[in-house]
Amino acid sequence: MAESTETLDLKEFQLHEKDTGSADVQVALLTHRIAQLTEHLKTNAKDHSSRRGLLKMVAQRRSLLDYLSRSESDRYKKVIDKLNLRK
Repeated sequence: MAESTETLDLKEFQLHEKDTGSADVQVALLTHRIAQLTEHLKTNAKDHSSRRGLLKMVAQRRSLLDYLSRSESDRYKKVIDKLNLRK
């Protein structure tokens, strides 16, 4: 069931039917995983290895968003609006 919710989210961000690697899709997946890890860390504050992974994911998402803003500003704005991210 969790996989079906992820695939529904992906269809909004895919550029074509088999798109799984574009920056839009990667940002959406990272945002989903970041939200999950954030909830996990609220209850498990001493889980430092998960916190490190979370910080790496946030940095990766930021890099992808920077790339999108430089190259495809319209796609960048669309992704930001759909995911309710700041900036």
